[in-house]
Amino acid sequence: MSTSLLYHGWCLRGYRELAIGFEAPGIHFRVEQKTDTFRCAHCGSTRVTKAGQVPREFRTLPIGGKPVWIALSIQRLLCATCGKTRQAKVAFAQEARSYTHAFERYVLELSSYMTILDVARHLGVGWDLVKDIQKRNLQRRFKKPKLKHLRHIAIDEISIGRGHRYLTVVLDLDSGAVVFVGTGKGADALLPFWKRLRSSGAKIKAVATDMSPAYIAAVRAHLSKAIHVFDRFHVVKLFNEKFSLFRQELQREAEGPLQKKVLKGTRWLLLKNPENLDDERNERKRLEKALALNKPLATVYYMKEDLRQIWDQNDKRAAGVFLNDWMARARSSGIRMLQQFADTLGFHRSGILAYYDCPITTAALEGTNNKIKTMQRQAYGFRDHEFFKLKIYALHETTYALVG
Repeated sequence: MSTSLLYHGWCLRGYRELAIGFEAPGIHFRVEQKTDTFRCAHCGSTRVTKAGQVPREFRTLPIGGKPVWIALSIQRLLCATCGKTRQAKVAFAQEARSYTHAFERYVLELSSYMTILDVARHLGVGWDLVKDIQKRNLQRRFKKPKLKHLRHIAIDEISIGRGHRYLTVVLDLDSGAVVFVGTGKGADALLPFWKRLRSSGAKIKAVATDMSPAYIAAVRAHLSKAIHVFDRFHVVKLFNEKFSLFRQELQREAEGPLQKKVLKGTRWLLLKNPENLDDERNERKRLEKALALNKPLATVYYMKEDLRQIWDQNDKRAAGVFLNDWMARARSSGIRMLQQFADTLGFHRSGILAYYDCPITTAALEGTNNKIKTMQRQAYGFRDHEFFKLKIYALHETTYALVG
């Protein structure tokens, strides 16, 4: 076999083929290193003499579905310059690994289209080897994402299992890449991020979060010059949660079986946007019937629809006028739930209106959180927490159907 085929087929340069064996279950190529390429692994000197050999086999690219191994007796070399005895470096494989660089690249290519278990079965190797290759590749690329370029970020937490297990995720809103994954939730989970952010010299212009007191305090302490935007979707979501509890209370207090029957099962109709109601399933008529039957329910429902218009105004001044009007109507409604929510909006007024200074939301982060949950579900969970975090860092480059 020519040395050019060794190089172009398996990326072996500086080696010559000695023999080919066809022992089951695959093909074994026995090669040796050319003496003119010997170098001391410690100092790089060419003044070396042979001092024994260490036999090794390396898994490499398959041929026609058959596994292939490269058999090499690694030369031990005594250096006349530094006096040390070291094994000659293997150019086509990483130290302490049983596979070649070419095999590693092939595994990573297959991992873009197949699960870890599928890749392992296809190549006839253990799943832990495939996972190890993936993990080391992710560590090289994503162990410490660069933060210097950050300008607009979103922060939110995601539940990753039972027992109140959470991750806090920071997303670069300009690139869509996850730049930090912290264990737990709240201010403490973000401490490593603030430390790295200070050393990076990044100039954050705006940050989007929910109305959590922990996030408010953390942003105020570490990003005092940034615009802090309270995410519009979290504001509406909070109102919907209060609305669901209000409907339940009305249903418990309803007089007569007719009122109870009408109110029962209307939760999703009340929370749906009017344009999404399905006329074929009579959702609009059912909703109108429930609203006509209960005046407080109708009041809260129409206030919910008005709440969304805060973010549809022409400018910040108009939005402020609309927000003030909404809070005034809520306080004069006589409905405690609306009055309490008006107080909540009043307390967070500046952060809500900050949307008009920098129109960012956590919508992209919510999408990323859904991808994380899908990836976790398809993998039936991750026992290696570090590997799970690394996979999250790489999510923005995922172009396949989250099978890896």
